[in-house]
Amino acid sequence: MDKTVSLPGHPDKRTVVTLVESSNKPSGLELVSSYQTNRIGDPMDLVSLAEQVQKSDEFVRANACNKLTVIADQIRYLQEQARKVLEDAKKHADLHHAACNVVKKPGNMYYLYMRESGQRYFSIISPQEWGSSCPHKFLGAYKLQYDMSWTPIDDVEKKDAETAIFEKLLNQQAALPACIEPNFDGIAK
Repeated sequence: MDKTVSLPGHPDKRTVVTLVESSNKPSGLELVSSYQTNRIGDPMDLVSLAEQVQKSDEFVRANACNKLTVIADQIRYLQEQARKVLEDAKKHADLHHAACNVVKKPGNMYYLYMRESGQRYFSIISPQEWGSSCPHKFLGAYKLQYDMSWTPIDDVEKKDAETAIFEKLLNQQAALPACIEPNFDGIAK
């Protein structure tokens, strides 16, 4: 049974309160006084019920908005990660397309130069090895990783430390005890 109630202080706002259906013979038994069990009672009780329903609606709406905000933040984060992945892929592809007269092998450093013509090329000779007779403009040094990505020389030490931790983790994986949570004890140091 639905009842529409105006809340005190908000005459323009109406809330529908659904009351439990009443029966003169619940479960087939006649009650002593169906009036006592089925009466609507104090009109303020309806107002209290309406206020509770309205407050519940507000909380449900607020919770839904909060959860949607978290999802929107996650979407923005994932979009940023996707943009970074695409930028990195373009940068790595550009470096792989630089001219080179040697077969590039993962784990080695390569030095990028630019000729006067604008051609970019990789060399295995560093600017320090060239000394003052370096023939072309030096653009940067990169380490070719085993996944065929390039790491700028400034990031090589950090990347190598990360890789060492991952290698240690992979080598010790068989020795890790069976547990639900990951166990990284002693791996990071």
